[in-house]
Amino acid sequence: MTIQFINRDIATVMLEMYQYFPVITMTGPRQSGKTTLLRKVFKQLPYYSLENLDVRHFALNDPIGFLTQHQEGMILDEVQNAPDLLSYIQGLVDENREKRFILSGSSQFSVIKKVTQSLAGRTGVLELLPLSYKEVKTEADKKTLDELLLTGFYPVLYTAENTPKLFYPSYVKTYLERDVRDLLQIKDIIQFQTFLRLCAGRIGSLFNASELSSEVGVSVNTIKSWLSVLQASYIFKLLPPFYENIRKRLTKTPKLYFCDIGLACYLLGIETEQQLARDKMRGHLFENFIVMEAFKNRHNQGKDSNLFFYRDSNGVEVDLLLKNGNDYSAIEIKSSQTYHPEFEIGIQSLSTLLENRLTNKAILYAGDFENETAEIQLFNYKNMNCLF
Repeated sequence: MTIQFINRDIATVMLEMYQYFPVITMTGPRQSGKTTLLRKVFKQLPYYSLENLDVRHFALNDPIGFLTQHQEGMILDEVQNAPDLLSYIQGLVDENREKRFILSGSSQFSVIKKVTQSLAGRTGVLELLPLSYKEVKTEADKKTLDELLLTGFYPVLYTAENTPKLFYPSYVKTYLERDVRDLLQIKDIIQFQTFLRLCAGRIGSLFNASELSSEVGVSVNTIKSWLSVLQASYIFKLLPPFYENIRKRLTKTPKLYFCDIGLACYLLGIETEQQLARDKMRGHLFENFIVMEAFKNRHNQGKDSNLFFYRDSNGVEVDLLLKNGNDYSAIEIKSSQTYHPEFEIGIQSLSTLLENRLTNKAILYAGDFENETAEIQLFNYKNMNCLF
């Protein structure tokens, strides 16, 4: 079996940060490729995983001795297992600005909080999500849309190391039902499983904690706590609504998406392309795919998300808004292979509202016909990167 390295777009900003920050901190979900990327990009630095019990024991019992083994610095993986090291790293980089520490962790919760306390002003922080469509476009273009959605974008699924039917059940059992469950101190695993599957059924919908509370059988505060940890664990992503002080009633509730579309398909019980093609969630899953590609594009440039959706009190929507300074780009997302004029309704409504501040307008869909010259451009999803 040949395992190939997949070049990651975020490597460019990592190398730029390396010139200016003595510490680089990378977070992201498990299996998103953090370790492989860091060892490839910073191969001149020794690598240590703090999940290794012997390494962790050395680091915790003699932090100075551990951190000063190598004059040039080191890569520390799963640093959330030894957060006290960060205070020692602060002192070492203050003494020697040439020393470099590359940190990674799978929990945004525990890593970022400690990093901001101990390494403020000394570290560049990046988030590595699963592969983007752009990063695996050659292979992704060979797949049908339904196959692409079912596969998802974890690196092991594109390096012949695993298959979706084996990977996702294991991912849920070993990560979601172990690590996240322990973090949340969940006693009833059935309720937590129900919550995950109900959330998968609400992709692209406004997040309603009260409704989920009733269906799962736990308090609203518990639902909010689970949501917060699953966001920090890179399982969920919330897309905030566009809202400005304008004379129009707009929703203030975020929409829920999954960081990986293949995981969402698995939680929905979708196992085949034929099943997905008939599933009522297919359009929402396609929307999830495109929205996450926009997030990945921003994260891979080391930028804030600056992504929103638009929805007014009459239910008129635009799926995705990209903020560029004081201007916006609007993208409507449709899984249909056929263009329909009603696809433009939301963008036309938003055009009236924002006027000349809406500088780009486009529809992304699954059809082959494209029109780049119209006021509202039309693109096949395979060409989405020209819009982000």
